[in-house]
Amino acid sequence: MGLVRTALFNWAFARHHQGTLVFRIEDTDAARDSEESYNQLLDAMRWLGFDWDEGPEVGGPHAPYRQSQRMDLYKDVAAKLLDAGHAYHCYCSQEELDTRREAARAAGKPSGYDGHCRDLTDAQVEEYKAQGRTPIVRFRMPDETITFTDLVRGELTFTPENVPDYGIVRANGAPLYTLVNPVDDALMEITHILRGEDLLSSTPRQVALYKALIELGIAKQIPQFGHLPYVMGEGNKKLSKRDPQSSLNLYRERGFLPEGLLNYLSLLGWSLSADQDIFSIDEMIAAFDIADVQPNPARFDLKKCEAINADHIRLLDVKDFTERCAPWLQAPFAPWAPEDFDESKWNAIAAHAQTRLKVLSEITDNVDFLFLSEPVFDEASWTKAMKEGSDALLRTAREKLESADWTSAESLKEAVLAAGEAHGLKLGKAQAPVRVAVTGRTVGLPLFESLEVLGKEKTLARIDAALAKLAA
Repeated sequence: MGLVRTALFNWAFARHHQGTLVFRIEDTDAARDSEESYNQLLDAMRWLGFDWDEGPEVGGPHAPYRQSQRMDLYKDVAAKLLDAGHAYHCYCSQEELDTRREAARAAGKPSGYDGHCRDLTDAQVEEYKAQGRTPIVRFRMPDETITFTDLVRGELTFTPENVPDYGIVRANGAPLYTLVNPVDDALMEITHILRGEDLLSSTPRQVALYKALIELGIAKQIPQFGHLPYVMGEGNKKLSKRDPQSSLNLYRERGFLPEGLLNYLSLLGWSLSADQDIFSIDEMIAAFDIADVQPNPARFDLKKCEAINADHIRLLDVKDFTERCAPWLQAPFAPWAPEDFDESKWNAIAAHAQTRLKVLSEITDNVDFLFLSEPVFDEASWTKAMKEGSDALLRTAREKLESADWTSAESLKEAVLAAGEAHGLKLGKAQAPVRVAVTGRTVGLPLFESLEVLGKEKTLARIDAALAKLAA
């Protein structure tokens, strides 16, 4: 969800300024990235409603847009950095690095790379090669303070001792994120980058690399960076990709609307106004200003996310609502047989259902009583509703309903109200046993509209079945 929020802010920023949004696939990790994950990413972007001006399926002047297809470019740039002295080969083993880092920590010094291989002699290089060591490539950080203006956090300064030389190519020749992203940004002429706060520490390294790329004629400029606040989960811990609640698929499967989800995510660090939480994507784009993004961490609140999604469900046109509910009204979600689904009943109840849902997946349990031969009783609901005297009330309610006007939900309400009065009960108490007898649950869609759609014959039969269950 944090990544979706980042994509949203980039998209809104580009659209607000009529800029060019570049969608680049970072798939250099062969162990983690696959064609399946690539297709899932495209599907997620389409479902969210994002479009892009350059990238997969769209093309553009800087293709290809998958990093796995750009390896020769990274290899060429790494060679140029080595030749110009901006990078060097590092032969240190992991054990040696760990030992020296521990010693630095013990001495109270910065524990980053200590520059051991910065200025090796030819003899030292030959000795390492004779030992069979394969080097990585490190970028040579300049001995100077690096300052840049963050679009969210203002001016930031990093001193040399806190930004040591860093790896850009693995020993096996595979380029690292620290190389490929700046190179692609340079070659694709990226001007602005909005990304997570967790990448802030790598920015001074990249600023130095951009300067080297400009010197080599590869880059034209240093992009402007904006580092977005963390999204926090339970216990005020950063929402990790490994946390179940962070998975976009989870929200899709539960039936969140893209509009509702994006509306809520936009509030994690930004707001349209102090008194308006519900707005459209177009309204967000028109108002979005990166300067208004707050640098403080934002907490993901599932209940508020659901409430905002519920508001967006209610804003849908009824026809649109019925169409969006379709996946949850059929296998594998629906517990009824396909032939038992009655579209006319669904269309008759849809507008009432629309006012009751937080997420679309709730529709299945809300309307199952219409399409099943008998209700699925929630035993806790049964126990709660069927108090002493409920059998007498149900018999009276059945009598009143049998003579009611079944073309009017108001007439059905008056019948149950009259039954309640006959037993000294207000409507709320009187309708509870009727609701459970007919739908199986204590809460759900408006009762009398539900009875009207279900019909007289099935309603009375279910009250009879409930009376038999009580007698047993």
